[in-house]
Amino acid sequence: MVNNFYYLRGGRERCFFDLTELLEQNGHEVIPFSMDHPRNFDSPYSDYFVSNVDFPNRLEKKNKVASAFDVVERVMYSGEAKQKMRHIIADTEPDLVHVHGFMHELSPSILTPIKDAGLPIVQTLHDFKILCPNTGFISNGEVCERCKVHRYYNVVLHRCKRGSLSASMLAGVEMYVQKAFKLHEEKIDHFIAPSQFLQNKVKAYGIKKPITNIPNFTHVDQFQPCYEPDDYFVYAGRLDKVKGIDTLLDAMDQVERSHLYIAGWGENEDALRMRIAKRKVQNITFLGHLNTDELIGLIQRAAFVIVPSELYENYSMSVIESLACGTPVIGSEIGGIPEQVIDGWNGRLFQPGNVPDLANKINFMLDHPETAVKMGINARKRVEQINNPQMHYEQTLAVYQKVLQQDFVPVI
Repeated sequence: MVNNFYYLRGGRERCFFDLTELLEQNGHEVIPFSMDHPRNFDSPYSDYFVSNVDFPNRLEKKNKVASAFDVVERVMYSGEAKQKMRHIIADTEPDLVHVHGFMHELSPSILTPIKDAGLPIVQTLHDFKILCPNTGFISNGEVCERCKVHRYYNVVLHRCKRGSLSASMLAGVEMYVQKAFKLHEEKIDHFIAPSQFLQNKVKAYGIKKPITNIPNFTHVDQFQPCYEPDDYFVYAGRLDKVKGIDTLLDAMDQVERSHLYIAGWGENEDALRMRIAKRKVQNITFLGHLNTDELIGLIQRAAFVIVPSELYENYSMSVIESLACGTPVIGSEIGGIPEQVIDGWNGRLFQPGNVPDLANKINFMLDHPETAVKMGINARKRVEQINNPQMHYEQTLAVYQKVLQQDFVPVI
């Protein structure tokens, strides 16, 4: 089981560790392969992990030319990662390899020794990196698909990667190198997409490898629903324009009752706080970053949760957890969100970036509290049916069995 990071860094890591635990509970031996890091969990296989690299700090060194060369070598094709993968395969003799994140910190070099050993590779796509140099179809704060059909030069023209010319050039060159030398998709035997939206995008971009839609899962019994909500609603996430926080705050000008609690952090936090203070808005409170228990407790008592994203979400774990709490969701109709939120049944959908539409949906939920509670009950049922561990295990095992039944030959 391969992932760049071996600690809880984000949603991808949660899926990585949850799937590992699920497989082990069902009797499988799972061997991790990752990068060394001070925050890593303990592992008997840590000696095989690749040395730690911090790309931003590496590029800030005095000898920037040498540092940049090191970064390019690590991102494009890491000899160390290739050798470490070769050793762990030889010593543990796995049946197959399931990769999650490996770009940059591990690089596509790890795939070569796997195929040399004749092993099948399954990859779960947690983002859009296989299609977009900037990972998330975002360019300067807006949805962008200019790179479709291998036009990766657009990432440089528009400086999509953090507004940086050097970072954007590295991202574009990385994609061209992978395509030219067939370093990635050609070595994957089966893709897993958490959302149908991502599955369809992969096909639309001309990738011919088999791909199966398997939604993310959660342990539903760890969430206790409360169907007697308090008079407030919640936004939980990054305080970033592409997450729709500006649209939400604009919509609040048309919401005169109840209270919005904002849980999260981001570079725009100070500006957003000043904006609210200047308007003298009384029904919005910033809570900052909350730990998991605090956040879940807040969501459990909420009338509803708002997910106003203006970028392509894949299959949101935050939506899953809100629904598992029995709390309906108002979500933007973009990416994989409409697969999770069924308008009028377990929440409401609105057009992304549309302030009046979002304000109307908020006011609807506030005007119809009994309907909102019924949506919460439906929300819990949907997660129990679709996002339960047993179904996820059976669907994942079916993919494993399918690739293991194929005849594999080493890829030279």
